[in-house]
Amino acid sequence: MKQSSEPTSPSSARFFVLDGVDGCGKSTQARRLVAHLEGLGRRVEHLREPGGTTEGELLRELLLDRDSDLSPGVEALLFCAARRQLLEKRIGPCLEAGVDVVCERFHPSTFAYQVFAWGLPEDELLKMLHTWAGSPEPHLTMILELPVSLAVERRGAATDRFEDRGAEFQERVALGMKRYVELCPRTTVGVDADGDEDQVAARVAQAVQNVF
Repeated sequence: MKQSSEPTSPSSARFFVLDGVDGCGKSTQARRLVAHLEGLGRRVEHLREPGGTTEGELLRELLLDRDSDLSPGVEALLFCAARRQLLEKRIGPCLEAGVDVVCERFHPSTFAYQVFAWGLPEDELLKMLHTWAGSPEPHLTMILELPVSLAVERRGAATDRFEDRGAEFQERVALGMKRYVELCPRTTVGVDADGDEDQVAARVAQAVQNVF
């Protein structure tokens, strides 16, 4: 984590999420956003989800392991547990210390995968996430919107049990992401991810500037 000479005050620290289908460019744009914020003299922590804590990384291995045989309900519970740990151990303390947070994936992924792709009840899943992993809440969640065909091309060969599920599964995930934007318009926006890295980074930076 890069330290700046002008520390961000706790009250002005911001929590940003980048989400979207596999291959939409989350990791690349998260790195670009971190660099952009640091260029503004802000302190920033870059996290991924699930993960970011010892326990979260262990759960990540289990969730992504091709040999894991987990039901949709078990997946949802494990994602929520990993997220709660990340919020308590990393994100909350960062914000309290005046450090911005940029996180890859958050509630939209769990909603899209478990509700739209697997068919769990929408209301129950959202209630669980907001009750058990709802604080601190992101100041802005950006869904990188990219046609699944392009995302698959960018991503390349599948590397885990979620990517193994194919393009049809990812199409349902994309619909779930759009539904999440509809349900949470106050803190969630769609960002066009079709374009080169610089073009998309400029769109992300503009969305972030609107928060400041």
